[in-house]
Amino acid sequence: MRQIGQRRTLLVLLTPGLIFIAIFFLAPLFFVLFESVRTEEGTGLSLVGYGDFFASRTTMRIYWRTLRIGFIVTALATALGYPASYLLSRMPVGRRTFLVSLVILPLMTNPVARTYAWLIILGRFGLVSKTLLWLGISEEPTRFLFTETAIIIGLTQLFLPLMVLSLVSALENISDEVVEAARSLGAGGFTTFMRVIVPLSADGLVLGGTLVFTGAITAYVTPAILGGPRLLVLSTLLQQRSLVAMDWNGATVVAVVMLVTALLVNMILRRFRPEMV
Repeated sequence: MRQIGQRRTLLVLLTPGLIFIAIFFLAPLFFVLFESVRTEEGTGLSLVGYGDFFASRTTMRIYWRTLRIGFIVTALATALGYPASYLLSRMPVGRRTFLVSLVILPLMTNPVARTYAWLIILGRFGLVSKTLLWLGISEEPTRFLFTETAIIIGLTQLFLPLMVLSLVSALENISDEVVEAARSLGAGGFTTFMRVIVPLSADGLVLGGTLVFTGAITAYVTPAILGGPRLLVLSTLLQQRSLVAMDWNGATVVAVVMLVTALLVNMILRRFRPEMV
């Protein structure tokens, strides 16, 4: 009887959250999925939209470009975020709180204003181009805007805080005694990092990687401004199909493809997460 009472109490506590998820997440997701397979006449279901998406060279080129940008941004965020997160996790609480506040500052900035700042930095006569000219690396102004490089730079700066926050949460739970034990057994700094620290922080890496990759392939403002109207990714393609071409079926197909891609990447990260050996 006691267990039954606990289950009822747990169900009562979970009910508001489950209702919220069902109304604001599952229901919209169901309508998107339904719209993506509904025929133009609205009389039946069809997978023609998905067939057209994967059969078109244009959309597949946009899809692979989006994947490439997402993986590069995730790799850069991981490479930059791990050292910073490890140092932050070993700092005193007061200093760590202050530095983490600085790290998440880009997330508190208006995305449009933040992206337009990159227009000034990456412009043909911006800071980067002038620096290259001053160093003698380039003989004429370099064009960075409206390229994949510009999008990758902007997205990395935008989503790096998500990776850092995820890794700091995981790394701060690793005891210094574990690291000292590995070194006392003869493990060097690199071996300790790869075989002890990385496996123990794998949950943070999976979470951060999922957040960064999902954000990179679904972000709209940064690719739209830094990539321009010709360098399309899935998010800008979705905007064109929904608001310009008024192709709601095609737009929902793109949305579902982005969702499924993010879920697959999360599954892959969980499947191949590093383990201690």
